[in-house]
Amino acid sequence: MHSRVWRAADSHPHFIGLDLGTSGLKGVAINEHGLVVARGQASYPTHRPEVGASEQTPADWMQAVREVVQQLDDQQPSDSWAGIGLSGMIPTLVCIDNFGEAVGRSITWEDSRAEEFGDRLRDSFGAKKLYDITGQWVDGRYLLPMWQRLCDIDLEVAASTTRIASAKDYVLEKLTGVFLTDPSTATGFGCFDLLNNSWSESVISAADVTVSLPEIAPSNACYPLTQAAAHVLGLPHGLPVFVGAADSVLGALGMGATHLGDIAYVAGTSTVIMGMSDSIPSDESHRFIVTPMAHGGLWGLEMDLLSTGGAISWMSELLNFETVSDAMQEASQIHATEAPTFLPYVSPGEQGALWDPSLTGAMVGMNVTHTRGHFMRALINGIVNESKRCVEVLKEFGCTTGTITVAGGSALSPWFRQELADATRCNVVAPIDGDSDYSAIGAALLVLEQRIESSEQTTEQYASGANTTTISPKSSTMWDELFARHEQVRLSLHGS
Repeated sequence: MHSRVWRAADSHPHFIGLDLGTSGLKGVAINEHGLVVARGQASYPTHRPEVGASEQTPADWMQAVREVVQQLDDQQPSDSWAGIGLSGMIPTLVCIDNFGEAVGRSITWEDSRAEEFGDRLRDSFGAKKLYDITGQWVDGRYLLPMWQRLCDIDLEVAASTTRIASAKDYVLEKLTGVFLTDPSTATGFGCFDLLNNSWSESVISAADVTVSLPEIAPSNACYPLTQAAAHVLGLPHGLPVFVGAADSVLGALGMGATHLGDIAYVAGTSTVIMGMSDSIPSDESHRFIVTPMAHGGLWGLEMDLLSTGGAISWMSELLNFETVSDAMQEASQIHATEAPTFLPYVSPGEQGALWDPSLTGAMVGMNVTHTRGHFMRALINGIVNESKRCVEVLKEFGCTTGTITVAGGSALSPWFRQELADATRCNVVAPIDGDSDYSAIGAALLVLEQRIESSEQTTEQYASGANTTTISPKSSTMWDELFARHEQVRLSLHGS
């Protein structure tokens, strides 16, 4: 059977976004007004063969792409599709051989086994110099240290690998045959020169990396779906596929947090907190990383809390709640001051504004009157306190619009949003429909923007169709006291 050839739809086109996330792939179709008209989802497993390990099989991603594409096609036939935009988790290492196939499993951003290699790279190159070039505090969760570790422990994988890529780059090549990445995804390698928009040869040399890296392309660059990929997916070949961007960047775009001073809060397995800046500021304490946004000349000052949605799910199961919703409901009945103090660094380690891979979780102040609801409440308190820490840093660097735009995970809970608003002293804006697919929506918007002047229409729809949680000053004072208690415990257990 011959595959169809893509033709641009004359009227009522649909714009597709695919987001390759930590636990699964989400897909959306939006119409020319930016409204979601179809959704799809498929999960894939994470393998944890040893402590600190987090691995996935790239073939599982491609199976998820096939499933989600079929789901979207069933709802909005692909003859009307104007293109596909890609979003993906970073950093996730994929080793690729001469034939374009993945060598072994990928290593995801949750993997903490390469910390010593991150330490070595910072020490050998100079930590401050590396941060100034890349905007990243490069630790073991970046692709270069991950690759160095593989070379040290698995000679067979190292010998078979000719190129390394991130997860989205791998999917892009499978769909289009081009080996490219975008600037935001490139930051996850640990050797991307922000100011020059290119790989830093000096960092690559210091890391002794001899495999090839993908070329850099703009997020809105697009390439045709190959005939082979079209046949597998049941799509018309030649359909434009957009390079896309990191999930955090496209999450902010999909939420409408695209203006100077805006703060986006994207809650999922981890939580991304990102403020919009028109420059690359220097922070001696490296409390944030710097990410190029997909468009508009803005830079995202980004902090990633590693132990949020994943920790909530873990503790819900540990405490034998039937669902996460049940756990959140029970926790909401406990006053914040009645819970023990929980340092929520169970990933292990933390990035956020602390960026310390040695941090571990701890609960202090337990007694026999405490119930499982108190322990869940303690975890939520810890997450809110770390969120407060991050937002205070962003305020220092000009993110002072006074509003946080939230989506996904715990942020869907009105109770959690109220706590976040009170702790940060910022109004919190959330979508009325409880949408959590904003990285996929942002990917679809990249496609849409090629057909209309801008996405301002969609941004305004988000703002007008949203719930706003306002600050309670009395509770804000309470959160100041809770944060001080949180810090006292952290410093007593972990030092500075």
